[in-house]
Amino acid sequence: MNPHSSTASTEHRRFARYLQALETVAEADEAGLVAAVLRDQDATMADSAVGRHLDRRAADLLTGPWFTAWAQTMTEVIADRSFLALRLREWTLLRTIALGGPWTAEELTGATDWFQRMAATTQIVTSPKALRLLAERGRTRRVRNAASRQLQHRDQPN
Repeated sequence: MNPHSSTASTEHRRFARYLQALETVAEADEAGLVAAVLRDQDATMADSAVGRHLDRRAADLLTGPWFTAWAQTMTEVIADRSFLALRLREWTLLRTIALGGPWTAEELTGATDWFQRMAATTQIVTSPKALRLLAERGRTRRVRNAASRQLQHRDQPN
């Protein structure tokens, strides 16, 4: 038997348990559970589980009143994990644009491919200014095309 398959199987089970626990955690216990997951010996697996959780929670809370407090709490918990901190900053930028807050062209054009795809392909960002910028200067053809389609769709009468 391959000794690595046993380790991988154990990690897969832990990953699945973490995802389940994070999906059902009470708000009051969320920060503690995220911190506990991030203490796992397999940092890559832990980051992946917490990253999925952040994506789900951020999407759920994005335009609601609880996002800011939640994001501040999570920022403290994930501060030493650069990928997770970046992802949370980009969710916050998506929120800012979705709510009509101030943003800069450099923030959009300098953002990750993930952010640009989210902004261009979802209904989160409706700002014509942001979509035009992504249609013209998005990092990939996929982003530029998606932003162009969003703009065309917006311009068509219902």
